[in-house]
Amino acid sequence: MTFVTGLMVYVICWWLIWFMILPIGIVTQQESGEKIVKGTVKSAPVRPRLLMKALATTIVTGLVWGVIYYLIETA
Repeated sequence: MTFVTGLMVYVICWWLIWFMILPIGIVTQQESGEKIVKGTVKSAPVRPRLLMKALATTIVTGLVWGVIYYLIETA
Protein backbone atom coordinates (compact mmCIF):
# COMPACT_ATOMS: atom_id res chain seq x y z
CA MET A 1 0.00 0.00 0.00
CA THR A 2 1.44 3.34 -1.00
CA PHE A 3 1.44 6.37 1.29
CA VAL A 4 -1.34 8.12 -0.65
CA THR A 5 -3.51 4.99 -0.70
CA GLY A 6 -3.00 4.48 3.02
CA LEU A 7 -3.86 8.12 3.71
CA MET A 8 -7.04 7.94 1.64
CA VAL A 9 -8.12 4.73 3.36
CA TYR A 10 -7.51 6.42 6.72
CA VAL A 11 -9.51 9.53 5.77
CA ILE A 12 -12.46 7.50 4.46
CA CYS A 13 -12.46 5.31 7.58
CA TRP A 14 -12.20 8.40 9.81
CA TRP A 15 -15.31 9.98 8.31
CA LEU A 16 -17.29 6.74 8.44
CA ILE A 17 -16.40 6.18 12.08
CA TRP A 18 -17.01 9.87 12.89
CA PHE A 19 -20.62 9.57 11.73
CA MET A 20 -21.02 6.35 13.73
CA ILE A 21 -19.65 7.88 16.94
CA LEU A 22 -21.34 11.27 16.58
CA PRO A 23 -24.79 10.31 17.95
CA ILE A 24 -23.41 8.37 20.95
CA GLY A 25 -24.28 10.01 24.25
CA ILE A 26 -26.33 12.87 22.81
CA VAL A 27 -28.92 14.38 25.14
CA THR A 28 -31.29 16.87 23.57
CA GLN A 29 -32.60 20.02 25.21
CA GLN A 30 -36.04 18.46 25.36
CA GLU A 31 -34.78 15.24 27.02
CA SER A 32 -32.71 17.10 29.59
CA GLY A 33 -35.66 19.15 30.77
CA GLU A 34 -33.66 22.36 30.55
CA LYS A 35 -35.08 25.55 29.15
CA ILE A 36 -34.85 25.48 25.35
CA VAL A 37 -32.41 28.12 24.10
CA LYS A 38 -34.15 30.72 22.01
CA GLY A 39 -33.45 30.26 18.29
CA THR A 40 -32.70 26.52 18.50
CA VAL A 41 -34.80 23.44 17.93
CA LYS A 42 -35.86 21.13 20.76
CA SER A 43 -33.66 18.36 19.38
CA ALA A 44 -30.45 20.41 19.62
CA PRO A 45 -27.87 18.69 21.85
CA VAL A 46 -27.12 20.16 25.26
CA ARG A 47 -23.41 19.22 25.21
CA PRO A 48 -22.25 17.59 21.95
CA ARG A 49 -18.64 17.01 23.27
CA LEU A 50 -17.20 17.14 19.76
CA LEU A 51 -13.54 17.29 20.80
CA MET A 52 -13.83 14.08 22.82
CA LYS A 53 -15.66 12.38 19.95
CA ALA A 54 -13.00 13.51 17.45
CA LEU A 55 -10.30 12.04 19.69
CA ALA A 56 -12.22 8.77 20.07
CA THR A 57 -12.76 8.66 16.30
CA THR A 58 -9.03 9.14 15.67
CA ILE A 59 -8.10 6.32 18.07
CA VAL A 60 -10.69 3.88 16.71
CA THR A 61 -9.75 4.76 13.13
CA GLY A 62 -6.09 4.06 13.89
CA LEU A 63 -7.00 0.58 15.10
CA VAL A 64 -9.27 -0.11 12.13
CA TRP A 65 -6.67 1.23 9.69
CA GLY A 66 -4.03 -0.99 11.28
CA VAL A 67 -6.19 -4.06 10.70
CA ILE A 68 -6.89 -3.04 7.09
CA TYR A 69 -3.19 -2.38 6.49
CA TYR A 70 -2.24 -5.76 7.93
CA LEU A 71 -4.83 -7.58 5.81
CA ILE A 72 -3.73 -5.83 2.60
CA GLU A 73 -0.02 -6.31 3.19
CA THR A 74 -0.23 -10.00 4.19
CA ALA A 75 -2.63 -11.03 1.43
